[in-house]
Amino acid sequence: MPSATPTPTGTAEAHLLDLELAEPPPRSRPNLAVVSTDIADPLADHESDHLPGSRGEHLLQCAFGSRDRAKKFYDNQMLDHLNEAMIEFIGRMEMAFIASADAKGECDSSFRAGPPGFLQVLDAKHIAYPEYRGNGVHASLGNISENPHLAILMVDFVRDLIGLHVNGRARVVEDADMRVRHPDIPAEYDRGRTPERWVVVEVEEAYIHCRKHIPHLQPVERTRDWGTDDAKRKGGDYFAAKATPKPWQQVVHTSGQ
Repeated sequence: MPSATPTPTGTAEAHLLDLELAEPPPRSRPNLAVVSTDIADPLADHESDHLPGSRGEHLLQCAFGSRDRAKKFYDNQMLDHLNEAMIEFIGRMEMAFIASADAKGECDSSFRAGPPGFLQVLDAKHIAYPEYRGNGVHASLGNISENPHLAILMVDFVRDLIGLHVNGRARVVEDADMRVRHPDIPAEYDRGRTPERWVVVEVEEAYIHCRKHIPHLQPVERTRDWGTDDAKRKGGDYFAAKATPKPWQQVVHTSGQ
């Protein structure tokens, strides 16, 4: 009888993980609060102009002495598209973590889940995920309407203990329009899980999340109440927030006097 707890296959090649698994010796860290105009720009060689990532991360790589290691990571681990291994990985994911920010840079992190295949790879440069009926806040979609930059993190906690980051530019597509453009996307869903719209992400960066701190989890059978409005099944007032006064309620109360 096969083991109930899968064993990681170790499909990621060891030499590709050396950079992430390495534990460099501690280094003295500069005081980033002290800025001197007498210090030459460490990026004046313009090499970073051709690399992925932000100017901020490149400056910190120089400050913390990790520029060469970061360059190896970009060269060995990062793509501007999805390769076959990444596409296979996405196809078996049952959850994803979504990060977005509004025009002011205020962030939101959200969780999405569904059966394997709920994340759709449209081609090597585009991935899409469905937006189902939820609490109606639309925090992520609201951010996308102001700022299209989106980050997706997918983690395999069960089999290979590895993760995949996909960063890119997102747009919102209504379900009917999505099906006209991509008629092969699934048409059958569990009750309460019919997509209302989709988020389509144009891939700009795709790269590994190393396994060294990913816990090994084992799925268990459970009944999922997709689409329910029952407060208890949704978690109720788990964090006891309902009775806590909110500043926006005070503003509304004062203005209504």
